Amino acid sequence: MPETLLRPLIGVTGPGKGGDRAWYFTRYAIIWAGGLPLRLTPRNFHLHEGLDGIVIGGGDDVYPALYESEVLPKTRYDKERDMFELLYIEKALRQDIPILAICRGEQLLNTYLGGTLHQNLRNLRRYTRNRWTVLPVKTLLVESDSRLEELLGTSRCKINSLHSQAIDQLGEGLRVVGRDLDNIVQAVEDPSRLFLMGVQWHPEYLLYMSRQRNLFHGLVQSARQAL
Repeated sequence: MPETLLRPLIGVTGPGKGGDRAWYFTRYAIIWAGGLPLRLTPRNFHLHEGLDGIVIGGGDDVYPALYESEVLPKTRYDKERDMFELLYIEKALRQDIPILAICRGEQLLNTYLGGTLHQNLRNLRRYTRNRWTVLPVKTLLVESDSRLEELLGTSRCKINSLHSQAIDQLGEGLRVVGRDLDNIVQAVEDPSRLFLMGVQWHPEYLLYMSRQRNLFHGLVQSARQAL
């Protein structure tokens, strides 16, 4: 079958309630990149589906017990979703299914691999603000000779920011390939795998920028190679 007709099935994880906006934007990005998106939630479970790629989406903070930290007051957690998505991360790593982990997804991937998180970034910021925005106002510094640099086509660009947590200690096998101006981790990847990338920002809300669409294209292209 010609490559142009191969449409790999890409699972997209999300919460049991809500999450529609992120799903629709991610769905569009995957379709644009040539894939077939499948919505996955704790209530719409397809663990045994023959997935060719997986997007672990953004959302509430990761439950601190997963990386041996304390529960913070007035913080939203979703333990049901944590357990659900950890099963998909395990499945993807075991079967070497291409993964794009977004925001919370990157954090959960890192904890699965034995890493830890900063629970509150406010005290770490000197050159960037703590506000949440879908607009690309934060500076991303990209490591050279990385898959991320190849996809973005630049060593420096603007990204958005919708997070209060970020990676602290790095999980096993991951390489930091992007940081912001405060040296906070913004992207990781595992060069030993077909495609494993985690980004702290939300590329699904920046699809009007070709370099951000390339992240989804890279995922779908890698998934297609495995067909």
